Amino acid sequence: MSNFAIGVGFDDAVKTILHAWVAPLVCCSGWVMAKPSVPSSYDPMKIPDSVIESITLEVKDSVRNRILPLRVYLPKGDKPAPVVLFSHGLGGSCDNNPYLGNHWAARGYVVVFIQHPGSDEKVWMEAAALRRMAAMKQAASFDNFLLRAEDVPAVLDHLAKFNLAEKHELKGRMDLEHIGMSGHSFGANTTQCVSGQAFAGARVSFLEPRIDASLMMSPSAPAIGNPSDAFATIRIPCLLMTGTRDDSPIGNSTPADRLKVFPHLTRAPAWQVVFDGATHMDFGQRSLGGKVKSGTRYHRAILALSTAFWDSKLKGDASAEAWLMGDGAKSVLDSKDVWQMNQKAGK
Repeated sequence: MSNFAIGVGFDDAVKTILHAWVAPLVCCSGWVMAKPSVPSSYDPMKIPDSVIESITLEVKDSVRNRILPLRVYLPKGDKPAPVVLFSHGLGGSCDNNPYLGNHWAARGYVVVFIQHPGSDEKVWMEAAALRRMAAMKQAASFDNFLLRAEDVPAVLDHLAKFNLAEKHELKGRMDLEHIGMSGHSFGANTTQCVSGQAFAGARVSFLEPRIDASLMMSPSAPAIGNPSDAFATIRIPCLLMTGTRDDSPIGNSTPADRLKVFPHLTRAPAWQVVFDGATHMDFGQRSLGGKVKSGTRYHRAILALSTAFWDSKLKGDASAEAWLMGDGAKSVLDSKDVWQMNQKAGK
């Protein structure tokens, strides 16, 4: 769940915003027309016949006296693979969303799920039942936001050490020249932050320059300040995902607020999907009560779009780029979903 997300369903205001963006265009290609489709056998859902390994590790940040649990999904083989980081939402853990870790790893990525103490599952698990919501709201703090922003470079520093350490499980497994960052809700806030979002009137930044591309699920507009100042400083490719019912019981954002990030990514190649009917919890695998959910129709599209994005931006796969820019992306979406791209996409 997000520290900035609460609101109502997909109301008339959201529809007005989407209509203003999409009406001048043909079909659902977004800000620019999709390029003509190119015949291709590219399939982001195809999984090689391989076994995915999942291991747990810890990063011990002695400077901040902070221990960060990790769950790492490893692809088959021993060749260096691009790395994708994932930051969980408020009250989550590194064990969340295994559907993402398993699929991305099967597609040839080392996937590292980071757990953020102070805003993880311990917040609600260790609170009395009647105090859980209050504990969650307290954890959705600026202090925890800053801790999360510092967790990402700390993890990357340690991954570099693991990659060189003799007899380490990750020795030589990671291509740290190609790194993707992703997250949901509070994790999307974290992703926006380390991808270059500016604060305090564009005077403060927590940019992590080692990140090459970012995926933001349930993004948020800045709590304070102008979105144009906040997001014009992001330069790396971005994929945004949200839903017409993407609200949350914590914070004060509406589904319309989640749409305020994409149009201000004026210096970054950017794509956005707005899933018709998708709620805040549809991006994960757990309900508000903590029960594991089966996959929804959104999960297939999430996996297909994200995989093509990583393949294009981290592996330089031209066929994946053509799939994103052409009819491939729309083929995994419902007719009422909205698929957009800005002027820099595909360049």
